[in-house]
Amino acid sequence: MIKLKTQNLTLNTSTKCIKGTNKPYLWLPTYYIPSGLPYVTVILISGIMYKNLGISNIEIAFYTSWLYLPWTLKPIWSPIVQMYGNNKHWIIAMQSIIAVLFASLIFLLPTDNFFQYTLAIFWLMAFASSTHDISGDGLYLEVLSGEQQAFYVGWASTLYRIAMLIGQGGLVTLVGILFHTYSIKISYSIVFGGVALFFALIVIYNSFILPVPKKLQISSRPHSPLKYFCTEFIEILVTFFRKKNIVIFILFLLFYRFAEAQLSKISSLFMLDSVNAGGLGLTTAKVGIIYGTFGVLALTVGGILSGYLIYRYGLKKMIWFSVLAINIPDVVYIYMSYYQPSSFLIISVCVAIEMLGYGIGFSAFMLYMMKISRGKYKTAHMAICTAFMALGMMIPGMFSGYIQNYLGYNHFFIWIMISTIPSFLITKFIPIEKNEFKKAV
Repeated sequence: MIKLKTQNLTLNTSTKCIKGTNKPYLWLPTYYIPSGLPYVTVILISGIMYKNLGISNIEIAFYTSWLYLPWTLKPIWSPIVQMYGNNKHWIIAMQSIIAVLFASLIFLLPTDNFFQYTLAIFWLMAFASSTHDISGDGLYLEVLSGEQQAFYVGWASTLYRIAMLIGQGGLVTLVGILFHTYSIKISYSIVFGGVALFFALIVIYNSFILPVPKKLQISSRPHSPLKYFCTEFIEILVTFFRKKNIVIFILFLLFYRFAEAQLSKISSLFMLDSVNAGGLGLTTAKVGIIYGTFGVLALTVGGILSGYLIYRYGLKKMIWFSVLAINIPDVVYIYMSYYQPSSFLIISVCVAIEMLGYGIGFSAFMLYMMKISRGKYKTAHMAICTAFMALGMMIPGMFSGYIQNYLGYNHFFIWIMISTIPSFLITKFIPIEKNEFKKAV
């Protein structure tokens, strides 16, 4: 065991778990599902909710894309998470705050100024969620070995997307069912109240089950916390931007999901819009069912399959399979926009194809961020990586509403396929070692 001392600061670099459990399958679900729920609420459910409440596509895409900003800015406070306390305590604190914010929506949605009030709550939720991501990513990197990271990445990304589908699927479906009895505002209030209760229970469970690695535990504070913070923050940034091939890394983070960033903002709105407006004319409940059944099954298969294949053959062999999988299935939306199928089964199959590809492609993306983050400041560097990832989703998403409004749904989805080109171009240049993340033999 090695101990590093900076003034009065002692950092213990052993990764042995000193509290909770070191069995990943017991705590990965209670980190990644609560991690995904506020994200899907802020980025996706908010859009469906505002569509139900009569807000235009342009306003929805623009304002909900701005909600990515806390995930983009999180490297600013990520050193604080790494320097003070431990990742378990940060996770529990953020989950508690998120529970309170969900509960506050119960009282704010029925008001006349719901749009401004709920946007403010979603902003706060985004800040809490992004901090939750910093600490959770750090815990994942500290507790698991390189081989375990590759083995569990499929499960981790699947759990995260399951949370998104629980939100966009199950919660939205529940809103549609409640809407038969209550107003749309009351229906959303009831659902958000249930999510608040769920987070309260998760906080209790995680208080006992989350592991606390000895690594990076702070045994005493420096004499000058501000000076130490500034010095540490500068070192974190310098060591990140001095990484070899960092420009290629950053471009990869920004453009790997360039098409997905635009598609994710419009796909649900397309399904909800009337047939006369170029949409599919589905009810809120049907959209929820599609994402919560066919979508969740396809995504689960895709995430687990990708994690296994990378673990078996390595990232280098699987990267082109991943980039093809995350982009090419988007073509199903061209078909749906031109033929506007009324068959619930056909629409569900199309969504499942797209979600299967996303599950396969996103696992490779997560592993590459872990590769970039290796080193002394892995928690903070992972935060910087996910910040660039969020920026890559935020900027294209902001303008997707304007593009769709100008082109119409048919031509917009053709534009989406054109938007996949940068993903292929940048993947050609990223460096990957031969046996990266491959199972040791």
